Amino acid sequence: MADKKAIVVLAPAAEIAGGDAIGKLLKKGALLPNYSGGTVCDGSVADGDIVALSPEAVAEAVEKGTPLMVVDLGNADSAALNAALATIMDAADRRTIIAVAGKGALALYGAGVDPKVGKVERAAFAKDVLATLATVGEFPLTTQCTGAVLYQALKTPNVKLEELVKLKEALSRMEGALSRDNREPWDKHDCA
Repeated sequence: MADKKAIVVLAPAAEIAGGDAIGKLLKKGALLPNYSGGTVCDGSVADGDIVALSPEAVAEAVEKGTPLMVVDLGNADSAALNAALATIMDAADRRTIIAVAGKGALALYGAGVDPKVGKVERAAFAKDVLATLATVGEFPLTTQCTGAVLYQALKTPNVKLEELVKLKEALSRMEGALSRDNREPWDKHDCA
């Protein structure tokens, strides 16, 4: 579905702990504490596909349907991260996945993320962020993408397969409905 959106929040100096917004994110999201930071936007996605925004501009971008947004908070501390996350999470809709890359930890929240997983004790790298978001958000990756999908944090490892199955079932139901409507009027009633 093309209306899925992904928001990457970069806060390399901030701890992902404390605050109401961070608490909400961690309560219904996945935390990967073994995260090695680095350059998330490393050419895995075409430069034109990424829109850099401030936290305040996210609501308008979500409304427009921008598929991939990056909010770089620079050297923000945990309090600034919490304030920015409150704004971003209010702007996000149910079809949005949020990735927060902080100091030594990565948090995922929203569409496609398993809200019951809690902590995922696997190594995660900056190059894995866009690969994971692309799996859920359906935006194209370039041939330079070397990241792995963090399946342990997702609701199901077969996200795409399950969507294809649902689409095939819907197509089958539509074809059945169309074939019933193409009958001649005298074939529709059994009154003879």
